[in-house]
Amino acid sequence: MGKVTRASAHLTEKEIIAKLRQVKGSITVQKWLAILHALVSPAEAADIAQRVGLGVQTVHNLISSYNRLGPSAIEGKPGKGGRRNQHMTPEEEKEFLAPFFERALEGKIATVAEIQAEFERRVGKKVYSSVVYRLLERNGWRKIVPRPRHPKADPEEQESFKKTSNERSPK
Repeated sequence: MGKVTRASAHLTEKEIIAKLRQVKGSITVQKWLAILHALVSPAEAADIAQRVGLGVQTVHNLISSYNRLGPSAIEGKPGKGGRRNQHMTPEEEKEFLAPFFERALEGKIATVAEIQAEFERRVGKKVYSSVVYRLLERNGWRKIVPRPRHPKADPEEQESFKKTSNERSPK
């Protein structure tokens, strides 16, 4: 027989049941159920894991952190997703890209290399070009390519060239 897993009485049974009714997401419910089980009827971690649908090691880690930190061990951890490793907030990103937007409106080309160099200077470390491409995509930029025609091109001159140039004869 293994070691009995017990939870500290940071919350009462009624408080845990109230938390169970409030939380959303199956994994959070399973975590609270494991804590409730370890508080009301302590048992081996394998038994608790089987009853609530978690892994044995997950139950060990969960009860250990709950005993040390209390309810914040479950409530404090963010779920999956989000931007926890961001270099800049969305507002800072918009502010950073504003000069490049202004230059683009004037018809000047903004390359990823120069945006990346400025970004690295701003955040103070080297980043991969994929970081810059994702930054541009998040802020509504599509693939940066040159304009289809030169701004100083003369349409009349192009038409006269088309008329005077030799056409290939069909064979």
